[in-house]
Amino acid sequence: MSESHLTQLFIDGEWRPGGNGETFAVVDPSDFSEIAQFAVATEEDCIAAVDAAEHAFEDWALTAPRERGELLRSAFEIMRQEREEIADTIVRENGKAFADALTEVDYANEFFRWFSEEAVRISGDYRLSPRGDKRILVSREPIGVSLLVTPWNFPAAMATRKIGPALAAGCPIVLKPARETPLTAAHIVGILERAGVPRGVVNLVTPVPTGPAVSTMLHMPAVRKLSFTGSTEVGRLLLHEAADTVVSSSMELGGNAPLLVLEGADLDSAIEGALVAKMRNGGSACTAANRFYVHRSLHDEFVDRLSRALDGYRVGPGRDRGNDLGALVSRGERDKVAQLVERAVDDGARIVRGGGAAQDGAFYEPTVVVDVPHGSEINRTEIFGPVAAVVAFDDVDEAVRMANDTEYGLISYVFGEEREAMRVAHRLDAGMVGVNRGVLSDPAAPFGGMKQSGLGREGGSEGILEFMEEKYIGLPV
Repeated sequence: MSESHLTQLFIDGEWRPGGNGETFAVVDPSDFSEIAQFAVATEEDCIAAVDAAEHAFEDWALTAPRERGELLRSAFEIMRQEREEIADTIVRENGKAFADALTEVDYANEFFRWFSEEAVRISGDYRLSPRGDKRILVSREPIGVSLLVTPWNFPAAMATRKIGPALAAGCPIVLKPARETPLTAAHIVGILERAGVPRGVVNLVTPVPTGPAVSTMLHMPAVRKLSFTGSTEVGRLLLHEAADTVVSSSMELGGNAPLLVLEGADLDSAIEGALVAKMRNGGSACTAANRFYVHRSLHDEFVDRLSRALDGYRVGPGRDRGNDLGALVSRGERDKVAQLVERAVDDGARIVRGGGAAQDGAFYEPTVVVDVPHGSEINRTEIFGPVAAVVAFDDVDEAVRMANDTEYGLISYVFGEEREAMRVAHRLDAGMVGVNRGVLSDPAAPFGGMKQSGLGREGGSEGILEFMEEKYIGLPV
């Protein structure tokens, strides 16, 4: 694949410019320099991508599961060889530190390996009816053309977490990556092309603006699945759109993760877990710890130790491999974080560490804010930056009440004596709970949330079922 193809659409097995020849700029957020011009997909390009996927559907669905699995395994091997090159692309267009980018690539690639193995383990059922008058046969079949819409914060992982199960299930796809990070998506699509994906099975489009084109695709009868990762606000809009044609929808939406430090917690473990839960990916993660609820007896020491640990973090361009935190994805995202902190101070909070934004790049210092009133804006908002907002509590019931006081329910973290931490974990309204650990995501586990954090699950044995439908056939005895 030539270098120019990394900035083009991929439709029906061909790399091509957009239909009107227009492009948009891809920018390095560490210095706001332009790194590429990427093709704009017209509405006609998007329609062509869906048509190509529809034409490829029958043959791909009938392809042997082993063959589909081997293709994903080949993609895994190619991606493993190119991990540093992909990480460098992520750093350039997303801004994150190189170590974070490399970790993401390895995590992303595990979805290709995991679903290469799941492709041959799609189960069904066969049994005698209770009345004994028929045999009940239940098969699982690919749902159809799948529209995958991915965000900028994990441009590789959010793509493979959807592509892997869709292809393993037998579904052709149209991938619509975030405008900020199309180069990573193009590289992954190029890997699938080299791995031997048949014509039309994988398609890549980058419409600008996004909304009208996605709406057009969702209203095409061929599209039977929408898998979206992004904000709850956009997710609500897409669910309305999907309702018009009753498109099956999987939604991995916003989070507002609480991290609870109980009275019996080991502070060494809590600090270690808090650092990774908050600062991984520079805080730009739906799984990032957003609200820190610390027992009053541990509060001051926790804040002091967390602040001192952050003093050792180096902030700067992600391409400098000595830096721990890179840039946020854009000037706008940096400014949102800065404004949240400023308004928290106006509400009575106090900055004990950090609080500064750079002018020559989308950088924001690792920041710790205390005396945060529960229910304040910074407590209600997904920060998406390296800011820890700390609230003291006096008893477990109060901590659980505050942790659950949100429309979101993606993930929570609890640090404490194991039995008490487990009791608290069962009381938290979250689809995932980390007990005495700050990283939870695993391709072998179901990823997803409760309440307005989404619908469905990605990863695990559950992930492939999102791209399948059950068919019941009644047979004579």
